[in-house]
Amino acid sequence: MTPAPHEPAGLDTDLPQHDGLRRFATIWSRAVHPATQTAMTRAEFAEYLLPLAHRLADALHAQPFSPAPGREVGGALIDGHCTNPDALPQILGVVDSYLVLYSAAQGDREPLPTDESTSRCARLQHAIATGFAQALRERTLGEQESLSRAALAAQTAVGEALHASETRFRAVFKDATMGISIADMDGRIRDANEAMARMFGRSEEEIRRGNMNDWVHPDDAPEVWRMHRALVRGERDHFRVEKPYHRPDGTVLWTNLTVSLLRDGDGEPRYQLALMEDVTERRLLHLRLRYEATHDELTGLPNRALFAERLERILVAGSGVRRFGLCYLDIDGFKAVNDSLGHAVGDQLLISVAERLQSCVPSPGHLVARIGGDEFVALMSDPAGREEVTELARQALAALATPIELDGRELSVRASIGIVEGPSGELGPAEVMRSADITMYRAKDAGGNRYEIADPDSDARAIDRHSLTNHLPAALERDEFFLEYQPLIRMSDGRVDGAEALVRWHHPVHGRLSPDRFIPLAEHTGLIVPLGRWVLEQAVRQACEWRERDAREGAEGERPLRVNVNLSPRQLHHPDLVPDTVRVLEAAGVDPSSLCLEVTESALIGADEDQLKPLRQLAELGVDIALDDFGTGYSNLANLRRLPATTLKLDRSFTQGLQRHPADPVDVTFVEGIVSLAHALGLTVTVEGVETEHQAEKLRDLGCDTAQGWYYARPAPAADFAGGWTTANH
Repeated sequence: MTPAPHEPAGLDTDLPQHDGLRRFATIWSRAVHPATQTAMTRAEFAEYLLPLAHRLADALHAQPFSPAPGREVGGALIDGHCTNPDALPQILGVVDSYLVLYSAAQGDREPLPTDESTSRCARLQHAIATGFAQALRERTLGEQESLSRAALAAQTAVGEALHASETRFRAVFKDATMGISIADMDGRIRDANEAMARMFGRSEEEIRRGNMNDWVHPDDAPEVWRMHRALVRGERDHFRVEKPYHRPDGTVLWTNLTVSLLRDGDGEPRYQLALMEDVTERRLLHLRLRYEATHDELTGLPNRALFAERLERILVAGSGVRRFGLCYLDIDGFKAVNDSLGHAVGDQLLISVAERLQSCVPSPGHLVARIGGDEFVALMSDPAGREEVTELARQALAALATPIELDGRELSVRASIGIVEGPSGELGPAEVMRSADITMYRAKDAGGNRYEIADPDSDARAIDRHSLTNHLPAALERDEFFLEYQPLIRMSDGRVDGAEALVRWHHPVHGRLSPDRFIPLAEHTGLIVPLGRWVLEQAVRQACEWRERDAREGAEGERPLRVNVNLSPRQLHHPDLVPDTVRVLEAAGVDPSSLCLEVTESALIGADEDQLKPLRQLAELGVDIALDDFGTGYSNLANLRRLPATTLKLDRSFTQGLQRHPADPVDVTFVEGIVSLAHALGLTVTVEGVETEHQAEKLRDLGCDTAQGWYYARPAPAADFAGGWTTANH
């Protein structure tokens, strides 16, 4: 905004300190009064401004907020004879500097948050400028009409009436603040007043030697000269446009131009009357306010508002743009920069990133914008193809690859980019941005510092994941989860040794969902902890029921007395793992040996003694610990000696070769070695994914202790165990 003048020296000291708005009106009058044409004294002018100050203060604090009172104040200033355009910057400067301060000083008002008060004040300034311009224009147009009537009277009157009218016209013509010229029908200027000469920066004589037909400017709207030709032909009596002109010093004069046709007594066209109002300052103010509203204050790039406006214009059908390309960029790890080095360094980093991205997009038809904290977009109109868009993404990543030097340190910048490219007119702005956002997060999930290209299938999967994530918390409350059990078979005699509890989700829309659809989401959101606790409670309670039924039927030892429950990495590191497990066992009255907790090998890679402590405590209580998916984590086999495990569960990928006949010798050697190592360490071996009789026989021959898989039984509800699983059911 235009800087406000400093608070004038000698400010009235007798003003009550609590009456902030009267103080504001006094400052306002001192800044604006010299630029007015009012007959009021400065003190009278301050009294005139006081109710306007109250109106602005009320609008600033109104709920809901509306800038409309600002337009009324702008009009009221014109009514107070503040008609000099030079007064507008002073008017807005005082509002910008003092309105928030002195309106907040009123004791009956709650102060607004700084960002909100600043935004509201800026919108009020814009409204004041609009109301000021509109009222000044209406007053000017009134003068124009008076001049037109005087001119017509001067051309048509006769005798003394003609002389008197011409005298009046000359008085108005000479003293008017707007530029006036009269030309014949060929455009030759017959007369021009001093105001017009000042506007053009020329003498009146130079203006009179000119021709209206030479007043062409490259920024003229197409209809300007079309309407002028119609006026010269006598087909219209006047037209009004906003038009620019060249000045001798190279600057541009912007005017509100009204051209009227003057006819003779027979109605034939005789002269052209041009009336010009200088609106250069007003236009520059409007452009400045428009720029501030559509550009990022920190980087100078277009902001979200301008980007959204451009994107909507490109995507609308019939825009003339055939295809579009969008790169949506998010800086990887930017929060860590702000947290560790401070926001000042973060701001400088954003400025440097903006400069580098701008250098990648030389075409004026493309747009680079900052739409959020560390989010940038590059929008392309009619790219040659998808390759051009991906090339831009590669250039952006390459431009950011060179470390940025800030405050004597070098910062490496990585970014994730989502690319959307396609024909205009098919997707709306919201759909494009949603796809770009989803794709950008795909790039981030893949490790960052890369780009990904949007495709409908990936979008659908991401939306599906988002929907499931949002429904997870309520699903646990609504008892939508349930357990199934898959028996663990002793390979020596085919009897059931236990059962693994497997959680399922009965989704009200998607139906039955397997764990791979929702367990990763629960792990990511942290819901895996309460969900895992629920699974543990249900599984232990079921083990208790099986044991009690066995005791009643005198068949103890012939039914699954142990239940296996999976632990996720987040559960493993949760501080309540041990007390929660003890509480569940005690509440069910079940011996700890009836429970086996399965932990994936990958979750224990690199674990130190503190991280292994909860498992050691559980093992000391008598809970079995199984190392699940063994062979997939590339861990050091020597680590087995320090892990509190009692069982190795060999991943199915290492036993598939045993389904063939003859069995794959590599798989045979691998399984044989693992079994020997495990038994040497006092561990039992369970194999997963047993699907054929030949595979089961081979694994039994290799010394495996227990097995599970579809050859024996698929996962099933607990009720299916009621009929007796004394031998393998196949």
